[in-house]
Amino acid sequence: MLDERLRALAHPVRRELVAACREAPQPAGALVERTGLPAASVSEHLKVLRKCGLLVLEVRGRSWIYSTDEQAVDETAERLKELASA
Repeated sequence: MLDERLRALAHPVRRELVAACREAPQPAGALVERTGLPAASVSEHLKVLRKCGLLVLEVRGRSWIYSTDEQAVDETAERLKELASA
């Protein structure tokens, strides 16, 4: 799982999306506006981040709200710290 998460975070747009969702849960439209990319592109990036477990999707009515899985983000950061100190 760590390899998949690191591959996902290798892309700067995905890092930006994770950072945005760490600030507060974000509707998909706000993430599209924040990146300035087409909705289809942002959707693909969000799909990758959900698949590796870094983001969680909650559907509220007609809104898609993304938030981070804090445990997954923290575990990934901890593993990176371990690798850096090895």
